[in-house]
Amino acid sequence: MNPDQTASASALSTELLAVAVAAAELAGGLLRERFEAGGERTLATKSTPTDLVSEADLTAQRAIRGLLDERRPGDGFLGEEGGDAKGESGLRWIVDPLDGTVNFLFGIPQWCVSVAVCDSDGGLAGVVFDPMRGETFAGVRGDRPRLNGSIMVPRSATDLRMAMVATGFGYDAEIRVAQGRVVAGLIDRVRDIRRFGSAALDMAWTAAGRYDAYYERGVKPWDVAAGEILCRSAGLELRDMPATQTLPYGILVAPPALAGELHDLVI
Repeated sequence: MNPDQTASASALSTELLAVAVAAAELAGGLLRERFEAGGERTLATKSTPTDLVSEADLTAQRAIRGLLDERRPGDGFLGEEGGDAKGESGLRWIVDPLDGTVNFLFGIPQWCVSVAVCDSDGGLAGVVFDPMRGETFAGVRGDRPRLNGSIMVPRSATDLRMAMVATGFGYDAEIRVAQGRVVAGLIDRVRDIRRFGSAALDMAWTAAGRYDAYYERGVKPWDVAAGEILCRSAGLELRDMPATQTLPYGILVAPPALAGELHDLVI
């Protein structure tokens, strides 16, 4: 890539990141108002009776989609709450308007908005916004990710026994049982395990050094699209966890020195 192409790509990434931040913070502001007001209604369930959708999810996605339609009308779009448009630009936005819906509905302040944009080579720019803490985790391909403007530094653990590991569980009870067996085999091999209920925040926190590593099965593209950008840009290693007879596809994030050993224990 010549200097002019490099400058053009950098300018595009900067523009896209600004759009992602604006979209995430717009939706996050609306969600915080609803969260603090309380009384949010569950509208429907999806994969299981415990996989919930609220009016807040739909309102947040409509706000994000409206902003993207205005500022990036030629781009594609994939949202958790519906919408799968290819677009004409070669770029595609992948959005989880409210990651951690169950936490949100139970009044637990551990949820976020995830907005990412991808090209043919993968994630290009992504944002995970935590409205309750006022934290914006933002990253672009080829540059260090930032938390409210400050460069994020992940942990560089080399001993799995000292590692704080985050994970998550599925909505289906049979899958949770299988995931519980994996956790039981891991719990005495690491410092400790955390399960807070938002995959996007788990990945953002791993990139920011609040966890050493993270793994989870059953994640969807909108759960991890922005988090993958943050973690790759931070220098962490990402590994796929192929589906098995009892467990769905998953993803693992860890420092390179831990990735192989952790992967072998949870695969």
